[in-house]
Amino acid sequence: MNAVEENGMNRIPLYPLRFEPIYQYRLWGGRRLANLLTAPLPGHGPIGEAWALSDRADHASVVASGPLKGWTLRQLIEQSPEQVLGDLAGRFQRFPLLLKFLDVRDTLSVQVHPSDLQTNYLPAGETGKTEAWMVLETGTESRIYAGLKSDTTADDLRRALANGTITDHLTSFRPEPGAAVLIPAGTVHSLGDVVVFEVQENSDVTFRLYDWDHVDAKTGQPRPLQVDQAMACIDFSQGAVRPAVPTLEEIGPVRRERLVSCAHFGMWRLHGNSPFPVGSATTPRVLVGLAGYGQLEHADSSHAFGPGDVLLLPAVLGACFCRPQGAVTLLELSLPEGAHP
Repeated sequence: MNAVEENGMNRIPLYPLRFEPIYQYRLWGGRRLANLLTAPLPGHGPIGEAWALSDRADHASVVASGPLKGWTLRQLIEQSPEQVLGDLAGRFQRFPLLLKFLDVRDTLSVQVHPSDLQTNYLPAGETGKTEAWMVLETGTESRIYAGLKSDTTADDLRRALANGTITDHLTSFRPEPGAAVLIPAGTVHSLGDVVVFEVQENSDVTFRLYDWDHVDAKTGQPRPLQVDQAMACIDFSQGAVRPAVPTLEEIGPVRRERLVSCAHFGMWRLHGNSPFPVGSATTPRVLVGLAGYGQLEHADSSHAFGPGDVLLLPAVLGACFCRPQGAVTLLELSLPEGAHP
């Protein structure tokens, strides 16, 4: 037991918390996250995901710096739920969002996630999975598939799976850096040759419809499909998904654009070069550095940030102050304030 554990976290004031990235092998991944994150990528193989904030038993985020270094997000919430979650304490068994950076060098499987209401397809303790992407980097073959073409039926999809023509029924577009895309649960989707930041419900439930004939180099085998479960979870009324249209909410001292608003999270893009406030008085927020450098100030402490940094602002901090060093661009994420666990 270390000194922090002996004294208890309640004696250590909370501060903006940065966590160690949790790198994940994915057969469709690449090595581009090395250009974005400061923690070295492991090995030499494809790294598809870096989990930036995770409250899951199998992959628990660990505080990277400061007096609480070495504590997991789970320990923080268990020790001081009101300080971390504020008004949301008691409503969630765990932190309700899972945040990742994705390097999709090859093409992600064509897949679908169940909704919170489709409990027959959710393992115990899991939620549905609505997610959103912020496109950070694109390549020459970049593509996002999201939603079915109008009038596509279950029979149409099964026939297309049998003859390898499923993309004929998917709507798609070429993404641009800075685009935000909301993928509601039940939406058939895939993406390729992009680096994105992903915010999602804290769930790891994915059903694959089609995997582009990928073979996993680690096993020498194709990955399993879950066609029947996927078909049962598809929202066939979901039409084409397109990038979100930003809503300008503020122009000074920071340009604030709302990119995504749903029952599970909110996403804003902040851009400015003058000091501006961030955070919420009663609930936690998360900041993601997209471009530029600066200092995040709280009480008498100052915390540097830059591109690729993800900072959790515990609710007890209230509003913090962002002091840019030149121009900065951040994402600010809110938790599901209007949702129920």
